[in-house]
Amino acid sequence: MNKVLLIISREYLARVKKKSFVVMTFLVPGLILAMYAIIYLIATNSDELNKVRTVNVIDQASIFEGKFTDHKNIKFKTSHQSITEAKADLKKHEDDFLLVISPDYTKPTGIQIFSEKKPNFTIASDIENQMDEIANGNNMVKAGIDTAALHSIKNSLSINAKQITDKGEEDSSIGAAYGVGIAGAILIYISLFIYGAQVMRGVIEEKTNRIIEVIVSSVRPFQLMLGKIIGVGAVGLTQFTLWIVLSTAVTVIAGNVFVKDKITPAQKEIIAKKHATQVQGAPSADYSPTTPPQSPALGFYNSLKTVNFSYILGCFIFYFLTGYLLYSALFAAVGSAVDSETETQQFMFPITLPLLFTYILSFSFLINNPDSSLAFWLSIIPFTAPVAMMVRVPFGVPDWQLALSGVMMIIGFLFTTWVAARIYRVGILMYGKKASYKEIAKWFFYKE
Repeated sequence: MNKVLLIISREYLARVKKKSFVVMTFLVPGLILAMYAIIYLIATNSDELNKVRTVNVIDQASIFEGKFTDHKNIKFKTSHQSITEAKADLKKHEDDFLLVISPDYTKPTGIQIFSEKKPNFTIASDIENQMDEIANGNNMVKAGIDTAALHSIKNSLSINAKQITDKGEEDSSIGAAYGVGIAGAILIYISLFIYGAQVMRGVIEEKTNRIIEVIVSSVRPFQLMLGKIIGVGAVGLTQFTLWIVLSTAVTVIAGNVFVKDKITPAQKEIIAKKHATQVQGAPSADYSPTTPPQSPALGFYNSLKTVNFSYILGCFIFYFLTGYLLYSALFAAVGSAVDSETETQQFMFPITLPLLFTYILSFSFLINNPDSSLAFWLSIIPFTAPVAMMVRVPFGVPDWQLALSGVMMIIGFLFTTWVAARIYRVGILMYGKKASYKEIAKWFFYKE
């Protein structure tokens, strides 16, 4: 046991003391802070984002004229010029647009927009939405429908998600669960590859340098493999812990510095209009003079409050450790069977295929069906459970499924460690012979 601890200590300290470890540990939170700063500066100071684009409207259908609504970055202006003259004016004002609406505007070519620069998706979408609303209103008027009465009873509804638990009803955010699930799957997938590959490279390096011959004269191959796996895993856990702590601190700082939930002039105007239209003594149910409208940033932070991060972090650590132990043992076996990293590809693909399959499936199926039978079985099978379960955990997983998955993960990494150790003990001393699946199978059955 003392020999294993010495190997763990050597592997851990050798990697933690490297400049690359220190740089990457502080670089990731630094990049996050820089990202917040760049987004904030672009959003507040960019001339392109704050530029007002003018849309000159030639309405030959006489339906849309004067009915468009100006927004922050788009202004509509009725033009009485000919189409040729209006097109010529675009050369003088390259940021403007010309919207030509023909009498047969319902035809595919009935509406055209001209510009020196290609119109962006936001502007084109805003124009289409406004035209749809105006055209629909005109059709309703022709049909004798009172559009004023229709708009007066129109509501804008939103769903407030609640989850029923043993403790009672708790707030739930579908968007937050979706984001945390995807983030957890990505982190698990990347971390297993990064730190598993470190184990494999370490084994190949010691084997090619012939250092391994000296080491195995003092310790058993299994002890060496176990110490290397645990040592590198401790490095990964240390780095992830520091990333989580520093990134959380950076996010809080960024939230206080860059995200300020102020009421904009437009929001103040909305509040004033609502207040002016209130019936005296009977304020509307959705208005409070002391409650400002919620900004997107505040809504984002409130949605994060519905996520049980301590629970998710605990699950992440468990599945990172067990998944790492499972895969790194196989990575170590692959490293012992080859003489260079270029020879690892034929063995790597079958090992990582279940992980890759689940990772791809996470974005299309698992995230939208976290309680399906496929999601259940993928979260139970040890080779796919780390990714599948991290997708499911934010949506709530029954305790018995979580316990069963945990037991299967422990059994899985014990089994793969035993299999990998039998290959490792022979392969680590093999030189100059290209390994094959048949040869590796023979190594497994060799007696000590």
